Amino acid sequence: MKLDMFQKIRLKDGRFGHIVEIFNDGEAYMVDIQAQDGEYETETIYPKDIKSVVVEVEEPFPVAM
Repeated sequence: MKLDMFQKIRLKDGRFGHIVEIFNDGEAYMVDIQAQDGEYETETIYPKDIKSVVVEVEEPFPVAM
């Protein structure tokens, strides 16, 4: 799976984070991970640690009538 900068990912341990750096064409990623207290931790993550890419769909703006 090819990942890009700033994509949101879900880790196998259930945490979520955003990719902030890609090393050696995807051999590892630096990820800002949201902690339980709302703060962020930055960790190096490997492809084996990633469960999925999270796709967030925004609600469209309401059309004024």
